[in-house]
Amino acid sequence: MLRTISTRVKKFWARLALLSIEMTIVLILFVLALVAFLYITRKIFVLHKLSFDNKVFAYLKNHVSERNNDIMLFFTFLGTHEFLIPANLLLIGYFLLKKEKWYSIKVPAIALSSLGLMFLLKFVFHRNRPTIPLLDEAKGLSFPSGHALMSVTFYGLIIYIIFKSVENKELKWTLISLLIVLILVIGFSRIYLRVHYASDVLAGYCIGFLWLVFTVWLLNKIEKYSISKMSPEIRPAINNAKVA
Repeated sequence: MLRTISTRVKKFWARLALLSIEMTIVLILFVLALVAFLYITRKIFVLHKLSFDNKVFAYLKNHVSERNNDIMLFFTFLGTHEFLIPANLLLIGYFLLKKEKWYSIKVPAIALSSLGLMFLLKFVFHRNRPTIPLLDEAKGLSFPSGHALMSVTFYGLIIYIIFKSVENKELKWTLISLLIVLILVIGFSRIYLRVHYASDVLAGYCIGFLWLVFTVWLLNKIEKYSISKMSPEIRPAINNAKVA
């Protein structure tokens, strides 16, 4: 019995050692995001505890100003469908012009599936929005935040592309840091404007990250499978194009 357990533990660590540092970090974040989402949903929908959301609203109430309103409205726009639809189309067009077929497929696949997932979860949880919007009342349901979810999947995909394609380390991490800050501010703007609870936004971040990791992994698997099925004459050209 002990020998069997020891053998399994050794195999587990051997497999773990084969993973890259990046993959290990992503797996850890994936598990943390899943646990956090389950914790939030239990807190809100099973235990019905809203103290955290109310405390956040109470704190932000002291920081409301016309200037802050304008800043938050600008950042919240960057997470709306009015901005993200043309942004996705531009990104698709960019990769089509560069003849990078799989990125031009990944962008709409992740965008559309994220949108469908968002509507499904809103329907399942059916949480009403806060009744005290700061400016304009938002339509639809509240949980999870669509701005948070869609921002993570769209800007997160750009982060993934930058991580894979930008060689200059300073430029790479500067761009990644700016995009992470942008994602956080977009979510924060929804809480500031009181059209989402803080728990909605946190849940949106968690689900967005989980879905982004899953869809990128799945699409990469499909890409590798498709390339493996190509004729030997075509395959080197595809690989060379990816390296370039």
